[in-house]
Order: sequence, then structure tokens, then C-alpha cells
Amino acid sequence: MDSEGSGDSPAEIQKSKSKTPRKPKGAQLLKQKSPAEFFADNKNIAGFDNPGKSLYTTVRELVENSLDSAESISELPIVEITIEEIGRSKFNSMIGLADHERVDEELYDDFETVKAREKRLAKEARLQEIQAKNASVGKKVKVPTTTKPLKSREASYYRVTCKDNGRGMPHDDIPNMFGRVLSGTKYDLKQTRGKFGLGAKMALIWSKMSTGLPIEISSSMKSQNYTSFCRLDIDIHRNVPHIHVHEKRENKERWHGAEIQIVIEGNWTSYRSKILHYMRQMAVITPYAQFLFKFLSETPDKNVTVRFARRTDIMPPIPVETKYHPSAVDLLLIKRLIAETSKQYLLQFLQHEFVNVGKAYAERLIGEMGSEFSPKMPVKSLTAQQIVRMHQLFRQAKFDDPSGNCLSPAGEYNLRLGIIKELHPDMVATYSGSAQVFEGHPFIVEAGVSVGGKDVKQGLNIFRFANRIPLLFEQGADVVTRTAIKRINWNNYKINQTQDKIGVFVSIVSTKIPFKGTGKEYIGDDISEIASAVKTAIQQCCAQLKSKIVKRIQAREQQERKRSLNKYIPNATTAIYDMLKDMSQSRASKKKRYEAKDAELLNQVSARLVTKETLKEKLAQHVEKVDYEMALEYATQAGVNEEPREDVYIQPLEAVDKFTDFVSPIFVFRFMH
Repeated sequence: MDSEGSGDSPAEIQKSKSKTPRKPKGAQLLKQKSPAEFFADNKNIAGFDNPGKSLYTTVRELVENSLDSAESISELPIVEITIEEIGRSKFNSMIGLADHERVDEELYDDFETVKAREKRLAKEARLQEIQAKNASVGKKVKVPTTTKPLKSREASYYRVTCKDNGRGMPHDDIPNMFGRVLSGTKYDLKQTRGKFGLGAKMALIWSKMSTGLPIEISSSMKSQNYTSFCRLDIDIHRNVPHIHVHEKRENKERWHGAEIQIVIEGNWTSYRSKILHYMRQMAVITPYAQFLFKFLSETPDKNVTVRFARRTDIMPPIPVETKYHPSAVDLLLIKRLIAETSKQYLLQFLQHEFVNVGKAYAERLIGEMGSEFSPKMPVKSLTAQQIVRMHQLFRQAKFDDPSGNCLSPAGEYNLRLGIIKELHPDMVATYSGSAQVFEGHPFIVEAGVSVGGKDVKQGLNIFRFANRIPLLFEQGADVVTRTAIKRINWNNYKINQTQDKIGVFVSIVSTKIPFKGTGKEYIGDDISEIASAVKTAIQQCCAQLKSKIVKRIQAREQQERKRSLNKYIPNATTAIYDMLKDMSQSRASKKKRYEAKDAELLNQVSARLVTKETLKEKLAQHVEKVDYEMALEYATQAGVNEEPREDVYIQPLEAVDKFTDFVSPIFVFRFMH
């Protein structure tokens, strides 16, 4: 059909064509979210599930950033963390909001009706009556005098401050480092405490969601004569920083490091133990750091101050960046490496962008890829099909495992010091395994097992670390927990799993920690290489402890024998002395003759030169002699049995001496010169 039959003019037809077509009925509008908006909507991914967990996660992220910052410049970390409770009136004044008195009491969730109040008071009266009755008859029964108060959903606010002596941050980078999600310095392939570039940014998002207040950052780098000060929040929808103040201030003290202050909604009451437990575990795995933790309450009697002193100045080596192992790459990563490489030819690309691929092996790989590949072909000319062929060969070929030289484990020396410093166990054993590999990524498992100690519960007390970070949540499904409970027969090592105070410490470091779930709180039990390494490490520690425990048992049995013999000395003395007395009387009456040696003894008994006390003393000396000879024989055969001794670390007053450290996994030799 042509336009002439339509009755419409050409201008009308053109106008109708230019109109925007209507969307079909029921069609959905396409929307997009910024990374900041996504994490705000899914804050549980980063550990901000509720106010209490958010307070814990904020502390954790700030402390770990401080440790990373100090370690990156080989500075012994000094971290001060303060949580200050902020009441509703103070919070309202901070945001410029006047306090408001309640008008309609029944509108609030903590409102108590007259009937409910009468019921509560009657119950309290009955409880007090029962308590008075029990007291009158001398019964000590603990009866609560009051019922639980009604819960209120009123928010609690806290100012969290973290100060360190680390690297500090460049002045111009501070806004993006805190106000732009998924921007950071931890995206290289190396062992790091964090991976996602969230950390303090997520705390800022939570602050914006719960209080609306900005974050404040003070920072100064070494040799800077100024301190950078920045107050900012984040534009959630655009994922860009919203800067309030960004200026340079005078740095008279020549301080270097960072101080971060943020006000958030939290719950100290329910997460107090978790936060303190985290700080204690961090002190175990980083005994070279000094921590000062403070909680400042509105009621001073609830204040908490805990200092975790430095125990050593020997720090683990700084983790170094490494290259990808060919067996651990995917198609997307290969394409990215090709786009970013500075190498021109395929042979150079394989040699320099992957570990354990030398020139000769790279040539063999290229020859195996097919006739269309050559060592001199430009790497950026590879087609999508050729990249797939390369990826297939990477998955099928065999490569040497990567070394663990790029990793930075805590080391047996530091792990042992940390355990002794915080738990004060009766005995402790540590073990550090060699580097192993899963999915092309190297990993090292270190373990420690302690028996006894201060503030340690009976049974298994499991402490888990990943890249030197304590893991406190979702313990039941973790590979360490399952190994310690199900795969270790503690009785074989003379350890009572239910009655002894057992500390199990396992630290796993790797360029890729295979966390399960988005919370990064536990390592799954499905990776056989890691499960096997964890079991071996714990068993090695248990074997060390077994020899110590056996020595203690033998020494205890020896003491028991000695006590038993000493217990019978009085009765034996009486019996022997009575017998000698009868014999001396028989000899005096000439009823029986004795040899000269025996006659001399009987004469001494008659003359009371040998008394009951004399015999008692001689028997006691004999028991001591036998005990000493048995102990000496045992020490000769099995080594001297000594109580474990704890070395005392003394911090030098002035670092005037030059020294060189020779570091071993189990000790450090310091040569002064």
C-alpha cells in the first residue's frame, strides 16, 4: 500500500515517524547502580550486617589498614584505637538537632501500660520476698530482684578513632582512597590483608547510612613538613567523594602516619567480647606491634583500657608482588595481561608475565600451540581463537609449582612469642610448613598448639588466621575447626580433648585465600591440599608436645613413688627398731649368738647409739638416693627434664648499636657490631 491511499500528507507522515516509539505495556525500565550504591544495598557482603557487627568490622578494617601501612615501610607498628560512646543528646548537638521531649508516650515501643507496670512490680515484689525468705533460713540462692527492662530500638552512636605510625597517604590521593569504592592499592597479585578495596570506604558508607556524618582523615608522610586534613563523605549514586575540607596544616611534631575518625551507629554491649577477642588475637599474630585499645563510656566506671605490649622487634618480611602461574589464569585474565603487557612478542610475553616459564619452556609451549604460532609473532595480534588455544594448553600442560618466596608468614618465632605473651601456657609447640600450591597459588600453613594458660577454657580453643588476620565468625565450617575436632586423635598425644586447656593456632598465608561466602570469615574444608597441610601442621605440634608431656608424666610418677615410700617410713622404722630391740635382748640373755658385724649393731641398739630416729633418718636418705639415681639414669637416656622457660625480652633504651639479624623459622640470631 502506498502513501497516496492513506490520506496523509508527506509532512504528517514524516512527523509520525519522528515520534519516539512507545515502550510495550509491562516493559521494565533499565537501571544502573554505582559500586557504592551496590555495597550500600548489600552491606552484609562487607560484614556490616547489623550495628554491632558494623562496629566490630569498622575497628577491624581500620586496625588492619594501620598495620599494612606501618609494615610497608618496615616500621614497628604502634596502633591506638578508641571507641567513644556518644549519647543521644550529644549526637543531636553534633548534627545541630534540638532535643525533643516526648508528647505521645504511647507512640513509642518502650511504652509500658498501667496493667503491664502493675504486673512487673508485683513480680519484682514476689522475687524480693523469696530472696528475703531464703536469706532468713540461710539458703544462698541467687534470685534476680528485677525483671528485664523493656527493650528500646533507640540507636547507639560511637566515635571510632584509629591512629598509627605508618606510611601516611599522598595529599591528593586521600579523597579517592576513602570516597570512591573499588579504588585502592591492594589489587596486585601478592599476599595482602585486604582485597576488595572496601575497608574504610564501607565504614564511611555505613556512617552515611546511620548518622549522615562525614569521615575525618589526618595524614602525613615521612619527611613532610605538613599534615593533610580531609573531611569528606561519599556520593553514593555517583561513587565519587564529596569533599567538605581538604587542606594542608603545619606538622610541628614531624609525625608520620594516619589518624581516621568516624561516627557510626553501633552496639558495644553485644560485640564487646568480639572486639576485645579480636584485639587479643591480633596481638598473638603480630607480637611486633603495640596496641592501645580504649573504650570511653558516658559513665566512667564502664571505661575499658587494654594495652597489648610489643614483645619483639623482629618483623616478618614484606610480601612481594609476584606474577601469575599459568595454571591459575582464565581467558579474561590472559586478555587483560596481553592488553597491559609492555612486551612485543609472544615469547617475551610468556617469559615475563608468568612464573616458572623460562625461555626454553616458552618455546616448547609455542611449538605445541600450532603452526600459526611463532616466538616472534606480535602478542597483541593474537585472535580470540588463538587466546583460547593458549588457555587450553595452560590447563593441560604441567608447570613447576610456584615458590613461597613472595609470601610473608608470621614465622614460628613470632607465633610462639605471641602465644606465650597473651596466653601464658604451661607448654607450647609451633611448626611452619613448606610452601604448597592450590590452583597455581602458593600457600604456607603455620600452626601452634598450647596446653594450659591464663583465661583459657577447658577443651579446644581454636584461633584461626588468614594472611595474618584473625577470623572470629563462622568457625564451625572452617577447615581448621573441622580438622582439629574430627581428624586429630588427641589421646594419641597424651592430651585430653575435653579436660585439658588446649589452644590450637593455625595461620594460612597465600596470594589467594579461598574464603567461602562473601564475609571472608572462614576457609572451606573442600580443598584437599589445604586440609592436608593443616592436619600435618597440627600433628607436628602435637608430636612435639607428646615428648614433653611424657617426660612430665614420668616425673610425676617418680614423685608419686617417692611420696609413697616416705609415707611408709614411720611404720617401717617402728617395725625394724622393735625387731632389733628383741634381737639385742636375746643376745644379752645369751639365748642366741650373732656374727661380729650384726653383734656390733645390736650393741649400738642396746647402748641407744642407734635409735628409732636414727633408722628413720637413714631410710629417708636411702629414698632420696634411689630417687636421685633413677632421675639421673632417666636424664642420661632421655635428656634432662626441665620446666619450659620463657625468655624475657628487654627493649633497649637507646638504639645506638648497629646489628645484623640472621632469621630462622624458629629463632633469630642478632649480631651486634
